[in-house]
Amino acid sequence: MLGVWSLLLLWGLVTPCQGLLETVGTLARIDKDELGKAIQNSLIAGPILQNVLGTVTSVNQGLLGSGGLLGGGGLLSYGGIFGVVEELSGLKIEELTLPKLSLKLLPGFGVQLVLHTKVGLHGSGPLGGLLQLAAEVNVSSRVALGVSPRGTPMLVLKRCNMLLGHISLASGLLPTPVFGVVEQTLCKVLPDLLCPVVDSVLSVVNELLGTVLSLVPLGALGSVEFTLATLPLISNQYIELDINSVVKSVAGNVVDFPKPRVPVKVPPKADHTSQVTVPLYLFNTVFGLLQTNGALDLDITKELVPSNVPLTTTDLAALVPGALGKLPPDRNLILLLSVKEAPLVTLQSKKATVSIPAAIHMLSSVPQGSPEALFQLNGVLTLNAQLAPSATRLHIALSLERLSVKLASSFVQSFDVTRLEEWLSDVLRAAYVPKLNVDLEVGIPLPKILNVNFANSVLEIIENAVVLTVAS
Repeated sequence: MLGVWSLLLLWGLVTPCQGLLETVGTLARIDKDELGKAIQNSLIAGPILQNVLGTVTSVNQGLLGSGGLLGGGGLLSYGGIFGVVEELSGLKIEELTLPKLSLKLLPGFGVQLVLHTKVGLHGSGPLGGLLQLAAEVNVSSRVALGVSPRGTPMLVLKRCNMLLGHISLASGLLPTPVFGVVEQTLCKVLPDLLCPVVDSVLSVVNELLGTVLSLVPLGALGSVEFTLATLPLISNQYIELDINSVVKSVAGNVVDFPKPRVPVKVPPKADHTSQVTVPLYLFNTVFGLLQTNGALDLDITKELVPSNVPLTTTDLAALVPGALGKLPPDRNLILLLSVKEAPLVTLQSKKATVSIPAAIHMLSSVPQGSPEALFQLNGVLTLNAQLAPSATRLHIALSLERLSVKLASSFVQSFDVTRLEEWLSDVLRAAYVPKLNVDLEVGIPLPKILNVNFANSVLEIIENAVVLTVAS
């Protein structure tokens, strides 16, 4: 039977909310399997176990040395009952079996972690020759959840106890009475060697938990700062983190766009999956930043459209001959598109759409002169948003669904502008939408928690949020 390390992590005193995201933050539900992976990887990838290997006892120091059990005046010193064990020396941990772990979440209380391992020790036997021992251990630790000075979750080791299990002799000779000495020695020595392993594991996991607090760039737009809104909550299957998403401009100013008043109804999480819910607020904020930075404005000229998309006064006059038939022919058109209000993102019924209110000024080029204004349209571009997750971001690709326009002013006579909508849509699909998609390549940042990779997650659009679910 392998030994056991039992680790208790005190995370919180309440269970997660029942499906409602009351705030506008990002909600992350991390499955217990991910915590287990983080602990297992810390033992595999790092030098934690290797650091334990080395001398346990020697002749002149340690519990079997001159100042210990075998030293002058000690229980088993020279002249004592078992003076023969004076030659037992140089015990070293030569092997530490990679622990096999199981993990159980305790709702409203903590985490119970069980690690199975076996310690292999080599040394010189009291009767000469190589001595090889295998010892099973049971290390029980309690770890409290605190908050670091940076405001991140931090696990702090409070208590560590060890029980020594079965000791077997693999090779060498060891008199039966000496077994008690060896057992007593290992009971006193191994906690000082194995309890730091628990502490080292916690340090690695704390670094991963610390990445929750991060400042993620949004390209030329600004950045998103993730912070914890509350202490972590815990159910029997997952740890829940309510994360504030604070958007800042390039100048470092907090950008605060309107937030939905209705709480998000988060769907239940299946076992052995992790879930992150991205709120509508983040989408609206990113598009709001694009608008305030002028990134949604564009001057469309013939250089931006392919040859099969007409952009001359002749083409325009053919669409509305009664009102525009007298325009000078074959002059290039210039469309000045400006967005003075923040776009509106809608997440509902498994569909994501973006509505952009825009003013379109139509101008005609004049040889050797300044462009001549023709008319101004006020319109709304309705775009479909295709969402695709990567490891750390949620990417957005837009396509124009429809365009509706109204005549705001005209330097020619009034006309039915609906006859221009199909042509204008072709122009915008060719010139404007590709520009938007380039600006959106920065995507929506996802919080980084325990290195969970959402690249292959299942995406679900719900009312006022997007939910990403990935198998553990």
